[in-house]
Amino acid sequence: MLQGKTALWGEDAGREDGGVHPGWVGGVWEHLQPCSPAAGGQGGVGSRAGGTNRGCCPRQDSLQVAGRGPGCGEEQPARPSEPALPQLGPHLPTRLRQQPWNLLYCTARDGFSLRTLYRCTGQLSSPALLLIRDTEAQAFGAFCTSPIHVSNGFYGTGETFLFSFSPELKVFRWTGRNSFFLKGDVDLLMIGGGSGKFGLWLDGDLHRGGSCPCETFNNESLSPRGEFCVQDLEVWGLA
Repeated sequence: MLQGKTALWGEDAGREDGGVHPGWVGGVWEHLQPCSPAAGGQGGVGSRAGGTNRGCCPRQDSLQVAGRGPGCGEEQPARPSEPALPQLGPHLPTRLRQQPWNLLYCTARDGFSLRTLYRCTGQLSSPALLLIRDTEAQAFGAFCTSPIHVSNGFYGTGETFLFSFSPELKVFRWTGRNSFFLKGDVDLLMIGGGSGKFGLWLDGDLHRGGSCPCETFNNESLSPRGEFCVQDLEVWGLA
């Protein structure tokens, strides 16, 4: 089972103070379902608190997220909610399945900026788990064996994979056809590629992204529409 410092991904997930830990076990990812406005925001979180979605999709009510990564963001109170199922754990490399994980970056706490994401994650040598929820309530992401950082070319290993919940978990592993695992530009993050298409990409303000079938992972489009607007995004690394 993929763990955090206090069993983040298990049914007993919670902080030592009794509150629910941020992230997939918090309101943002509760059961990977859309949050209900009628529930007063208890079931989910809106993106871009204090801002706008710039025409993408109506905002949902904001929910503050607790916890902090190394040197990024301020600690904020969280609302308790049920944890999401620990479906990704068995798909990680065996050596990582029982390791503690820590929230390094999240848009609800640190704002929407690829440069901030690089600053929060690039100084570590930890593998990275990228989790995205779009404004259509689709959840997907990537596991990378290397930290996410600015690079001159593609980097990473064959343990990198893409995944989506649609609603069942689908994992797309390396095909061996190329080594376009991960590349970080100042204003663009790319995961997987080939023939001019990327398995997953995000723009510099983490507002828009896209997903296409690519040779690296032979994946389906992670988002039904191909391009998407980001609602929430998190990056987890080894504690």
